Amino acid sequence: MYDCHIHSDFSIDGKYLMEEMVLGAINKNMKSICFTDHIDFDVTENRIDIDFRPNDYFKKIKQVKYKYISEIEILAGVEIGIQPHLCNRYNKFINNNPFDFVIMSVHTIEGKDIHSDNFTYDKKPIEALNIYYDYLYQSIKSYNNYDVIGHIDYIDRYFADFTQIPDFNEYYPYVKKVLELIIHQGKGIEINTAGMKYGLEYYHPKIEILKLYKDLGGEIITVGSDAHKPEFIGYEYKEVEKLLRELGFKYIYIYKERKKYPIHIG
Repeated sequence: MYDCHIHSDFSIDGKYLMEEMVLGAINKNMKSICFTDHIDFDVTENRIDIDFRPNDYFKKIKQVKYKYISEIEILAGVEIGIQPHLCNRYNKFINNNPFDFVIMSVHTIEGKDIHSDNFTYDKKPIEALNIYYDYLYQSIKSYNNYDVIGHIDYIDRYFADFTQIPDFNEYYPYVKKVLELIIHQGKGIEINTAGMKYGLEYYHPKIEILKLYKDLGGEIITVGSDAHKPEFIGYEYKEVEKLLRELGFKYIYIYKERKKYPIHIG
């Protein structure tokens, strides 16, 4: 089993040490995990940087990597919170550090955090979705130094009432445009199981997006739990494999030194 989206105490919302997360993964018989702690530059109205010290990060990963080398593969990744005006900063950061894997996510829109600033609350649901997917499109168009897009329909978590989320067909053109650009760039998406933990009845992305991605020719897909606690590592992994098989995907992918490797879905 492979979990390509895990957080430790190097993330602002993480409380567990890397070693605690590794031991949790070993306990669940994971074959490979990738730490993808948060780097979010220029967020909130105060324009703060939420980051970690790369030297400390890689030092700690190296320690656990070799301590547990006979039991599990440990990879070093990062999850960046993109905004179009930050491309140069992120490029410098990514290029100066030996990451195995880069997830690019949208957590902030024009300085307003989707979660903590209640981005959806003062907007009609369809308006919020259209703004979000257009912003995601503009971000991807501006920056391609990433491997996969994280939790594409992340915004769904932050509607006060999930019944307000419009039918997919209402914002389908925006999503299609995003997926076509990802595929054109030769990049991928992740299937992130955290949606279930937030009370949604689906993973990120929802099945309609997964089907559309497949129909458009998308093949590159990683699996991640977005775990911030050891007990959630590998969350719903077998169920995800089953779903991907049913949708016609033959492989999941993992990344090492920014190179993708296909893993046949059993």
